[in-house]
This record gives sequence, C-alpha cells and structure tokens, in this order.
Amino acid sequence: MTQYLLSLLVFIPLIASVLILFIPENKTLLFKTITLFVNLLQLALAGLMYIQADATQTGVHDESTFQFVERSNWITLNMGSAGKLSIDYFVGVDGLSIPLVLLSAIVLVIGAISSWSVEKKAKGYFALYLLLSSTIVGCFVALDMFLFYLFFEFMLLPMYFLIGIWGGERREYAAIKFFIYTLVGSVFILIVMIGLYISVIDPSATAMESGLSGNNAITQVQQRVAAGTVESSKLVHTFDMLAMMNVKNYIPGSFLHPASTTSIFGIPARLLAFLLVFIGFAVKLPVVPLHTWLPDAHVEAPTPISVILAGILLKIGAYGFLRIAYSIFPEGGLHYAWLVGLLGVISIIYGACNALAAHDMKRMIAYSSVSHMGFVLIGLASVTAEGVSGAVFQLFSHGVLSALLFLIVGVLYDRTHDKQIENYRGLAGKMPVYTSVVIVAFFASLGLPGFSGFIGELFALTGAFGSAYLPKWMAILSMGGLILGAAYFLWTLQGMFFGTFWVSGGSAWQIQLTDLSAREKLMMVSLAVLGIVFGLFPGLLLDVMESSVAQFVKLVIETNNTANIP
Repeated sequence: MTQYLLSLLVFIPLIASVLILFIPENKTLLFKTITLFVNLLQLALAGLMYIQADATQTGVHDESTFQFVERSNWITLNMGSAGKLSIDYFVGVDGLSIPLVLLSAIVLVIGAISSWSVEKKAKGYFALYLLLSSTIVGCFVALDMFLFYLFFEFMLLPMYFLIGIWGGERREYAAIKFFIYTLVGSVFILIVMIGLYISVIDPSATAMESGLSGNNAITQVQQRVAAGTVESSKLVHTFDMLAMMNVKNYIPGSFLHPASTTSIFGIPARLLAFLLVFIGFAVKLPVVPLHTWLPDAHVEAPTPISVILAGILLKIGAYGFLRIAYSIFPEGGLHYAWLVGLLGVISIIYGACNALAAHDMKRMIAYSSVSHMGFVLIGLASVTAEGVSGAVFQLFSHGVLSALLFLIVGVLYDRTHDKQIENYRGLAGKMPVYTSVVIVAFFASLGLPGFSGFIGELFALTGAFGSAYLPKWMAILSMGGLILGAAYFLWTLQGMFFGTFWVSGGSAWQIQLTDLSAREKLMMVSLAVLGIVFGLFPGLLLDVMESSVAQFVKLVIETNNTANIP
C-alpha cells in the first residue's frame, strides 16, 4: 500500500466527493459520516507516512532521496521543431513536506468534526469539503509544477463556494475578494511557470530522444545541451520542479538560464521571476500589504472553513516559497533577503497592532495569523538551518493553534451569534472547561515556553540573529511582536473571561452559554494536547525535517554562486 500511499491520500477524498453527488440530498448524516471517515483515513495514511519516513533522506532537489515517490508520464505533446512537451504525474515527500501533510490530515479531521452541525445544503457542502481535502494534500506532494499549479488553482473553487454560500452576512464580498486576490497571485506564478517550461529540459527524456543510453546518458545530454549540439526538435521540455533546480538542465541562452544576462525593466530575468513567484505566494500566506482579503474571509467564513483556511491554506503560500521560489531561484532569495525579512518584520508588527485594536474576536485572531506568519518570513529570509527549521516548525505549530483559536470563537458564535469581545465578561465562572482551553490556546499562541509556538519563534529569531543576509535590527524589531502578542491575548483573556459575569445579550445569552459539548471537547482538547506535546518534544518534527532543511540551505547558497547576478 505504501507504494501508492500519496495517491491514496490525494484521490480518496476526490472519489468520495464524486460519490456524494450520487446520494439523495436528504441523507445528511451519511454525508457527514462519509466525510469524517475519509478524513480519518487520510489521517491514518499520513500517520503511516510519518512513522515510516526515513529522516536521513534529504530530498529537496534529489529525486532518489525523496520518499513514497510515484512517477508516470501523464501528457506528452510533440511540437515539431520546438521539441516535446512532457508533463508527469510526479509526487513525493521529504522533510519539508512531511510535517505539512501530517498537519493537513489533522486539521481536516478537526474541520470535518466541526462541520457536524452543518445542515444547510449539506450535500454540496461536504462534496466541496472533500474536494478541498484532495487539493490541499495534492499541493504538498506534487513535484511537477503543472500538477502543483492544478491543485493550487482547484483550491479556489471549493473555498469560494464554501465561504460564499455558508458564510456570514457579507459572505459574497469576502468570497469574491478571496478569489480575485488569489487568482491575481496565481497569474504571476503562471507567467514564471511558462518561462521555466521554455527554459528547462527533462534530461532523461531528452537523452532517450537523442538516442543516448547507459549510466552516463543524462550527463552526456546535459553536456551536449550546454554545448548547443542537441537539435531543438530533440529537446523535451518539462515542468519537473527538481529538474528546474539543476542549472545543468537549462537551455543555453534561454530566458531563465542562471547565466542569462536578460533584463526586464532593468531587473535581471531570474530576479524578476523570483519576485513574481514571491508575490504570487505572498498573497496566499498572506504578507502585508497583500493581506487585506484574509480578515474579511475569516470573519465571514463558517467556523470549519476558518479552521481550514488558517490551519492549512496559509501554509501553502509558505510552502511555495520553500519548494519553488527559493529552491528554483536561490539567487533571488539571497538578493532580496533584506526585502523578505523587512516584509516579515512589517507583517509581525502590523498584524499584532491590528489584533490589539480589534473588537471582533475572529478579526483579532485573523490579524494574529498575519503576525505569526511574519516569523515564517524572517526565518526563511535568514537562509540558516535554525531559521528555516523555525519557519517550518512555525507553520505546523500555527496550523494546530490557529485551528484551535477559531474553534474557540466558533463556540461563542454558535451559541450567541456574536463575536464582539466587549460583549462578554466573566465567562470563566459560567464556562470553566471552555475557559481552560482558551487559556492553553492563548498562552501557547503568545509563545510561552513549553508550548509549540515558542519553538518556532525561537528558532526563527535565532536564525535571523545569526544570518549573514539580515541586519540584526530586523530580528530585534521582530521581538516586539512577542510583546504585542502577549498584550492582545492577555487583554482579551482578562476582558472576556475574568471579573463579574456579564453578557450584552441578557438572560437569553445566559441560558445559551453552556460549557463545551463532548464533540467540542474532542476537537479542542486534541489540538491543545498537540500544542503541548510538540512544545515539550519538538524533536518529533525537527528530527524529520533536519536533513532536508540542511540540504535546502546548502542548495540555496551553493546554487546562488553559479548565477550571473550582479
């Protein structure tokens, strides 16, 4: 089964989504049961992947050290004198993607349980939810850029409808804003993807087309391509991301060749390509000032979709930085390290200040996500093993904790349909179990030692302080986010949960504000325990990613030295 483990992770939800379409609309309980069962199966498969993963395998750019690899030719098109187009079904995982696949499976199960209360148009909701489950995992395992882009774009469809149909009062506005922002970012990525396709060959397929065979066939064809002695009709162009990371696979004189002197608007082509890809994924993360869709989407989205949005979808933006922007254009990552770091600092401080000023609890948590993703940027921009490890760990930690935070808001909204912070006071006496979970979530999110949030931020800041590419003042300013984070979480905790019990809804709210149900305890306690476990035993993740992170840093620094960047 492990031979096709990743395909099962991706396509079982897709098959289940199609199956739901053939079930009568009144079978609401069956829709929920199928969805939960499929997501639990995904979690079991992801757990098997995590347990069987070999932490010594580096991955990153070497196919032989990726794990659970599946590869087969998908689309081949003969374009005559322009050569051939080749698209593969190519999936695999390494230390950069394994934590995120595991995170996705965990959060998707939580989202499925949270969705148990959905009754409105349940058939459509759960079909779309399963489609979303498929595309999310697909993004984290795809190693062909065309395949990645397909999954990346297909996420827009279910998210747009899940927000636009099942969201709050301004759901249409929030859904359209999310769709347009993400689509514009995707166009930037598409432009670069086409440029890479034109510039890069598949050495194995090109060797076969050229009649070369044997152990040295790939080396021979790379040498011939570099010398310009291979006919253009024999070249096999590819979307293989690993091939794009190897400078020997670029066609001499091509637009994005590492030695290219082509400039656009005075910017070297590869640096511009890095910026375009960075912007495309920065929208998804999101990075200030491309973040404005996020608070609206969170405020209007139903609770389970906010859980998925914060817990997983934002991480795909950061994963795009790792797998595509930095790995394919390392010279851009180093050249613009100061810019990436500066945007990280701005996101940390700006997001925290807006969270501090927020009156809507959901908006407060949305802005806290912007702030916490700033630490991912700082860690990544440092291009150090500590910083990148911190960035990946922060992605996992924030995925767990943000899912918990949005469930916390959902508990109040389900009971009172109100999220305003100032409308509640003294909830601890009325809802003691709920308050206990809130305390754990808030202290974990503000970076208290012993919780997972502390580990990611510590490593990211350590990397930033030790980086040769970032000034020390950036790391120092970033620490201000920790202080502001403590301020808005503790202010909310003090204002809402302590003191004399009072709610603006009067006696009606007092009756409705019951403590956590068994279903809510299952979801929230599970996430809280994960936040504690990974805080006390960070090696559970750090050991898995160690070899890949070291290889990633080595790839970025060494490949940069071959590029023709002034």
